[in-house]
Amino acid sequence: MPARSRAQQKAAGAALSAKRGDTKKSQLKGASRSMENSMTEKELTALASTKHNGKPEHTSD
Repeated sequence: MPARSRAQQKAAGAALSAKRGDTKKSQLKGASRSMENSMTEKELTALASTKHNGKPEHTSD
C-alpha cells in the first residue's frame, strides 16, 4: 500500500525506525506512534519507501 502523502510517508519512516530500534519509541508522536503499534515492519517499509514525487504534503481526509 503506497503512502498517500509526504506526511504519511514521514510518519511511517519514523515508526519504522522505532520498530527497528534505531530511535526510542518514547520520541514518537501522533500518527507515527499509532503506526508503530498497529503495523508490521513489512507494512511500514511499504509506506516509507513510496516515491514522493507528485505527492501532496497533506491530504484532506
